[in-house]
Amino acid sequence: MSAAEAGGVFRRARGRTLDAFSSEKEREWKGPFYFIQGADPQFGLMKAWSTGDCDSGGDEWKQEIRLTEQAVQAISKLSPKPKFFVLCGDLVHAMPGTSWRKEQTEDLQRVLRTVDPEIPLVLVSGNHDVGNVPTPETIAEFQRTWGDDYFSFWVGGVLFLVLNSQFFYDASMCPTLKQAQDQWLDQQLSIAGQRKCQHAIVFQHIPLFLQSIDEDDNYFNLTKLVRKEMADKFSRAGIKAVFSGHYHRNAGGTYQDLDMVVSSAIGCQLGKDTHGLRVVVVTAEKLVHRYYSLDELSEKGMEDDLMDLLKEK
Repeated sequence: MSAAEAGGVFRRARGRTLDAFSSEKEREWKGPFYFIQGADPQFGLMKAWSTGDCDSGGDEWKQEIRLTEQAVQAISKLSPKPKFFVLCGDLVHAMPGTSWRKEQTEDLQRVLRTVDPEIPLVLVSGNHDVGNVPTPETIAEFQRTWGDDYFSFWVGGVLFLVLNSQFFYDASMCPTLKQAQDQWLDQQLSIAGQRKCQHAIVFQHIPLFLQSIDEDDNYFNLTKLVRKEMADKFSRAGIKAVFSGHYHRNAGGTYQDLDMVVSSAIGCQLGKDTHGLRVVVVTAEKLVHRYYSLDELSEKGMEDDLMDLLKEK
């Protein structure tokens, strides 16, 4: 089965929303719940990084398959079940149009097909998924394979926004597509700004910042001009948090009332963190999140204090 044919299984987001949460009832707060955030399975990077050839390396990804299988197994046996599992980008390492992309995509889809069917997948585009400089063609390929590159959905009274952060990085080859996301985002933020939701949360691949809104520009954050504009826009709308990946390390900070949460990778680690996942508990007043190694979550599950939050009325 080709990646495009298999992609039908994963087109969770269509028409700028998520099929699994289309009910109007999801706009009502019903009490605490939790979801799982992962990032950067990036099939192929571990071999490419170890050989020092990140551009054209990555002809092997057995380790990433094993790690992603472990992640899926850990998530699928959690009780109660998470409301969804979000992957914040860089699903595979091979860039659009390069060697191994088809094979990496098919192997990742095979693993993700084993996620408990009662746990919806939320898939975010990363730079390796649509290219560092995306084009209409690379965006269309992502949409065919995985679903919409930006969309919103409601779960239990909480509004979630999934964004294509490559438009904030370099949209020079697809300015019309960026403009469309910008207009759509303004409409979504207007809903959040009217406080018609219990919370509003953003998922995107590239973090606004790693630790501080004033930090220097680098490969792993958005430029100062863009990040400040986006952070102000999010803060005015009452966005509670932005969850990202891309850094392959855990990081984060705050700006005004906005939390920037950067989660390390399921796949290749570029720092001292372990392969892992983040558990995010949503209560009426706050978000409580904790990063677990895959071994910890597999062997012990969620800790009692997080479980207690789910029991709150």
